[in-house]
Amino acid sequence: MRSEKEMIDLILDIARKEEAVRLVVMNGSRVNPNVSRDPFQDFDIIYFVTDVAPFVEKQDWLQRFGELMILQTPEAMGEPAPEGDGHFSFLMQFKDGNRMDLSLRPLSQFHKVYEDSLTVLLLDKDGIVETLPAPTEKGYLPKPPTPKQFEVCCNEFWWVSTYVAKALWRGNIFHAKDLLDCTMQEQLMKMLDWYFGLKTNFQLNPGKGGKNYSKHLDADLMAMLKKTYTGIEIEKNWNALLDMISLFRKTAQEIADKFGLQYPAEDDKKVTAHLEHVRRLPADAKEIY
Repeated sequence: MRSEKEMIDLILDIARKEEAVRLVVMNGSRVNPNVSRDPFQDFDIIYFVTDVAPFVEKQDWLQRFGELMILQTPEAMGEPAPEGDGHFSFLMQFKDGNRMDLSLRPLSQFHKVYEDSLTVLLLDKDGIVETLPAPTEKGYLPKPPTPKQFEVCCNEFWWVSTYVAKALWRGNIFHAKDLLDCTMQEQLMKMLDWYFGLKTNFQLNPGKGGKNYSKHLDADLMAMLKKTYTGIEIEKNWNALLDMISLFRKTAQEIADKFGLQYPAEDDKKVTAHLEHVRRLPADAKEIY
């Protein structure tokens, strides 16, 4: 596996030899001072170029980065291709284990280097970038929810819970798991990010997928979160649903109290009663109520 130095040297060597590449920056976990290093970290690279099109039309130049295992080009994968802002990405997994996400952007968008707080300048052929501050997680810190954000999160959580109950009663475990583990869990994690912010004075990054929760949230809360994940048994998923509700309610009420927001207590009361009613319904029920 090529070392970080070998990869950076290669990235810069290709950039220097390509006249159209004028500016190179790196962002992401490899420039984050708070992230422990490991061999699975991506190289998140942006080439700012005078013209993106030639790099996209003939992609054999990518071979210079190494032998590819698999490649994705997100901007070309839609049908029809989405209209974007002119950038194009090559997501490359190499056979030696290295992974690089290379974005090509028009040079006219060079101001975007200032938008990501986790950015370091690797090459500036024209000296157009002012001194960048040292990389920090400032741009990745959670912020308190607005009243609308909080309202929508709660509404979506409680609304979808009724679909989970219906699917579990029908014995459609795959549909139930999709709703529980994806749709509802997304709203729970959003609430937990806010809760993490509350507990850390919004000065720390919860991390993608809550990877930093266990470092700063208490053990009882983490135990509650773990109980929301389970296998494919119907009864265990009923338990996971109710455990998820308990965790959501606890964190949401605390956030609401702290920021003067309106927790939908009536929705909670009525929907929870409905879920418990559906759980008790016989399998051959002809009516819900």
